[in-house]
Parts: sequence; C-alpha cells; structure tokens
Amino acid sequence: MSEFPLRASVAVSDIGRAVAFYEGKLGLEPLGSGPSAQIADGGRVYGSGGALALNVYQSLTAGTTSATLATWYVDDLDDVVDELAAAGVELVHYDGFGQDVRGIAPRAGGGRIAWIRDPDGNTFALESGT
Repeated sequence: MSEFPLRASVAVSDIGRAVAFYEGKLGLEPLGSGPSAQIADGGRVYGSGGALALNVYQSLTAGTTSATLATWYVDDLDDVVDELAAAGVELVHYDGFGQDVRGIAPRAGGGRIAWIRDPDGNTFALESGT
C-alpha cells in the first residue's frame, strides 16, 4: 500500500457549516465537490501541501471520535496558531499536556504541537519541529 496516495476523510454533520470552517477559517481551497450519500453537494475535496489531502463529507457519523484525525506539519507553529486564532479558530487545551496559554505543547521526542477542532468536534493537530 505504500506506493499509493493516502487521503484523510472527515465526516461532518452539516456541509455548509463545514465549508465555512474549512474554507473560511482554515483557508483551504476546494479542489472539487460532489455527492455524499443522498446529499447532492455534500462532499468536498481539499488540497494541502500541493496534493489532494482531505475529503470532507456530510454523514450521520460526524464527530464520533475524539482521536486526532490528521496532522498539518508547519514551519512556524507560532505564526499558524496566531493566524488561526485571528480567524476565530479555537485551540484545544488538554489537562496535563503542558500547553501554553495559546494551546501549544512540547512534542514527545522534540518539536511542538497544538490541536484544533472543526464544528463537529473532529480533531486536527498542527506540528512543527521547533
């Protein structure tokens, strides 16, 4: 399987609300849209890092996991966190992770990490090596 591209898929409860978050707050560019189950325009495909990266689709299973679904590897975590906070994205704070006031924590093995959630509670990480 290592020779094939891999793309994360994220279920959302309301595609309109998801589009406002992923496009409006995160600034992702839609590369395509299409149906999701019975919803004619219920899915989006977004790119990241120059490749197809994320399927977002409307589903009854939205927000049913608290696990981190995908990670963005960024050069400057401070700048990215500041930009997202300015856009209204809330950073997730966990007890016992040693996060600073903005939600940035030291990463096990080096680097730093922060987490965000979409409106359905789907969790994403932002990670940098420094």
